[in-house]
Amino acid sequence: MSSMELPVVVGVDGSAPSLRAVDWAAEEAALHGVPLRVVFASLWERYEGAALAQDLGRPSEQMLADDIVASAARRAEDRFPNLKVFTDVLPDDAVRALVDAGRGASMLVVASRGRSGIAELVLGSVSLAVAARAGCPVIVLRGRHGTRPGTRQRIVLGVGEGPDSAAVRFAFEEAANRYATLQLVRAWRRPAHEPPGDALTTGHGVGDHDQRAAESLDESLQDAAREHPSVRVRRRTVEGPAHKALVAESGHADLLVVGARRRPGQFGLQLGRVAYSVLHDAACPVAVVPQRA
Repeated sequence: MSSMELPVVVGVDGSAPSLRAVDWAAEEAALHGVPLRVVFASLWERYEGAALAQDLGRPSEQMLADDIVASAARRAEDRFPNLKVFTDVLPDDAVRALVDAGRGASMLVVASRGRSGIAELVLGSVSLAVAARAGCPVIVLRGRHGTRPGTRQRIVLGVGEGPDSAAVRFAFEEAANRYATLQLVRAWRRPAHEPPGDALTTGHGVGDHDQRAAESLDESLQDAAREHPSVRVRRRTVEGPAHKALVAESGHADLLVVGARRRPGQFGLQLGRVAYSVLHDAACPVAVVPQRA
């Protein structure tokens, strides 16, 4: 089964932000013609025990979980009557449940915050951990206007050094499915030993650095561009920190796509500085696409 035949998975907890995540995920699933899987993580069974559940009936936490996923499923089906929707209440913590669900998903969709009540401008610990550990693309709903795909018909892709083929492919596929323009951004930094305006002594001016960045940009997208010839592509190279350039572009985009290196055998958050920064500061939803190192 190819990745785009796998379901879109959305994590819910009953909060308003997670319901907006359902809207986004349902539209993504309908757009790609795949099912939607609604997941709620609940530890009630682990804490209460299966025997107690049988003796006393379903705990209130389980009833709440069932109501949350059922309500989310109805919300998705009302918007897209032909969409296949599945629901799951998983006896695990949210991060582990969603990361596990992502192994059989084309993408994961999560809100930037949930029932904790943290301010929207602060990224929640669950969404951060899922984006840093999942093996599939993770869309974190950032920003206030980014509740539905396609309203601006513009996707921004941050292109870094080295191959980011997974992120490039994902961005081109999203742009093709949404008939959106794909804005490519490649940031570059002047070497620390090279003072500004020192082209006479170094032999390298701003134009040389910018030209190399532009060539690197073209090389990174050749294959994906051939596969999606209908996608309108715009290129931008900029001197300075990549995350600042991407955050500036995010105010005019439906989606910001960045890659994240995954190194086998390493544990903890595997995001990289650029992905970490844009997840906190972007004005639109952010797609973090894992790339195996």
